Amino acid sequence: MSKRVLAKGRVQGVFFRDTVRNAAEREGVAGWVRNNPDGTVEAFFEGRPDAVERLVSLARQGPPGARVEALEVVEEPDQGIEGFRVR
Repeated sequence: MSKRVLAKGRVQGVFFRDTVRNAAEREGVAGWVRNNPDGTVEAFFEGRPDAVERLVSLARQGPPGARVEALEVVEEPDQGIEGFRVR
C-alpha cells in the first residue's frame, strides 16, 4: 500500500521530517519526506497497510510544536522504493 500526504500549517522548522523518518524506519515503511517551497511538508509512504496508516496518523498530528491545519492524503500505486529518506 502507498500513500502520499501533504501537510499544511506550521509544519516546517518543527522537526516534522525527522519525526516522520524515525517513525518510518521503526515501522519498516519505505518512501521519503520533504519540505516544499510553499511551506508544506510532503511525504510518500509505502509498506504494510497498518504501518502506512500509522504514519498517516502521525502526519495528521505532527510532532510537538507543529500545528497541522490540513492533511491531504492520496492513495498511489506502489513504486518499489527501498528505505526511507529525507529529501
